[in-house]
Amino acid sequence: MSLKSCVLSLVALTLAIPSLAQTQAPAAKPKSTTSTAAKPSTAATYDHALLKPATLNAKAPDTYQVQFDTTRGIFTMTITRAWAPLAADRFYNLVKHHYFDNSRFFRVSPGFVVQFGLSAYPQVNAAWDKATIKDEAVTQKNLRGTITFAKTSLPNSRGTQLFINLKDNTFLDSQGFAPFGVVDGKGMNVVEMMYDQYGDAAGVNDQENITKGGEKYIAQHYPKLDKINSAALIGAAATTPAKPATTPKPAAKPATTAKPATSAPKP
Repeated sequence: MSLKSCVLSLVALTLAIPSLAQTQAPAAKPKSTTSTAAKPSTAATYDHALLKPATLNAKAPDTYQVQFDTTRGIFTMTITRAWAPLAADRFYNLVKHHYFDNSRFFRVSPGFVVQFGLSAYPQVNAAWDKATIKDEAVTQKNLRGTITFAKTSLPNSRGTQLFINLKDNTFLDSQGFAPFGVVDGKGMNVVEMMYDQYGDAAGVNDQENITKGGEKYIAQHYPKLDKINSAALIGAAATTPAKPATTPKPAAKPATTAKPATSAPKP
């Protein structure tokens, strides 16, 4: 199934992936009293291994941590492979190859989910368009702070898009959304600050353009969306599985009806 057919609804979520590595800036020219200040290089590139999804199949550790450095601050999450092995392996390979670097949290539904996973690079999105993983048993509840791959209502449709639950969304359990990790400690304080005033305009209604246009398109149409500066594997594996947060922040206005899609579920 293609990303184009992926739409957000609590019954399905979307996929995608980003990653990049900055190209080396050309040597600076000697200063001149008549020259103007040189403009910083905006050129950037991605890990070209991302163009071959089938080769990124390393098995993840039993547990591992990922640190997200974002425009709202830093938070970490602990992944427990036993919760959903296929999801944990996919996420591990994406992070290892810096797929999420410079991408955006493109859908933020207050009191529901924060969604990400569309690459800043159109060519990377195209490469992962049909790189899906099989469905697997839901062994954990979609509690506040858990991370889960988005999917559509079709079987085996999980790709690169993920969402973090902003509250206990246990109704998603029966729909096949399998959590495989959880945001650590007070990290949800950062997650809950992501810019949410675009509503579903970007995350649900404009995914096709975001997928094809990447960061350039988002910067022009949704410039206030928060960015993942980097997502990286850190530290040693956790000794015990992390537990999801159970206490939501003070009452946020609940979203009306919602369902996830190969985008995230709708509240």
